[in-house]
Amino acid sequence: MVAVNKTVHSGLQAADFHKVIDGKEISLCLLTNRVGAELAVTNYGAKIVALMVPDKTGRFTDVVTGHSSIDDYLTSEEPYFGAICGRYANRIANGRFTLDGTVYELARNNGPNSLHGGVKGFNAVVWDMRQHGSNTVELAYVSADGEEGFPGTLTTTVTYTLTDDSEVVITCHAVTDKPTALNLTNHSYFNLSGTGNPNIYDHLLTINADCYLPTDETSIPLGAPEKVEGTPMDFRKPHEVGARIRDDFEQLIIGRGYDHTYILNKKEGEMAFAARCMSPKTGIVMEVYTTEPGMQLYTGNWMTGNLVGKHGQRYPQHSALCFETQHFPNSPNRPDYPTTVLRPGERFDSQTVFGFPEIH
Repeated sequence: MVAVNKTVHSGLQAADFHKVIDGKEISLCLLTNRVGAELAVTNYGAKIVALMVPDKTGRFTDVVTGHSSIDDYLTSEEPYFGAICGRYANRIANGRFTLDGTVYELARNNGPNSLHGGVKGFNAVVWDMRQHGSNTVELAYVSADGEEGFPGTLTTTVTYTLTDDSEVVITCHAVTDKPTALNLTNHSYFNLSGTGNPNIYDHLLTINADCYLPTDETSIPLGAPEKVEGTPMDFRKPHEVGARIRDDFEQLIIGRGYDHTYILNKKEGEMAFAARCMSPKTGIVMEVYTTEPGMQLYTGNWMTGNLVGKHGQRYPQHSALCFETQHFPNSPNRPDYPTTVLRPGERFDSQTVFGFPEIH
């Protein structure tokens, strides 16, 4: 296992992440680059714990929410902070899908639906972790046939790389020995004004999408995409996240904010621009590129401020936003959506980049 002896900027302590869970040792890994940026990762849930990037004054700023210890992660009311979600990120309607004529029953852990892989998804398992040099860490997990109701033994590898250009490159690979449904994403919660800042309303957001998927009251897509044009869902040009978040618009009322899949303007499998976000307070810019067909924008609508985060921080409603690059919710039950079926002999490949351009 990999453990970091000290951190330069984040203030995290390696000893606070030492624990044995499911017979495996938890630890903390630190990646650094030439400009001093830091990425801290734990093998519990393959979670990004901290991401330190320079602001317009050169001060290093932590732009992701999280906790200062493994014990806090184990009891957190936000179990997906920074995690890899799977086997199926997002929701499957009624916790059920049919594949090759067989019906598979899943845990209904989000109202009537299955969310982010079930009761104990990839966010709550211990991954094997190995660091490669100062800027790359590889995490691996073997999910047994039938785990959380999903068929097939699935072997998944996730690699985090912090480049010298301050890009966080997330690469996912997976293979299976039986046909299965698979949808992976990283669920980091970002606040570019610095984690602990009370909201993200002033963040300027652009999303490269002409259409999105409206949902029902349980966040399951209704079906066909709808155009963003003429609605508060339109981020094709930069808009403040908070400017329309409380508009009298049914989709925003249902979700208490944005919690929707945007259908990205790109070809299948192409690495392409997905989103750009900027904090006017810090000047920090984040750009998202992905091979995935969609991106779930989530604005921390159910965060309460009750939990204590890193260094005593509180995270109230709308104090962070997520860019969950992924396939579409409920795809196993929607043959009209891009397929999420992985079969033996195939390999799932996905890559997402969270880039932080140098501020001039």
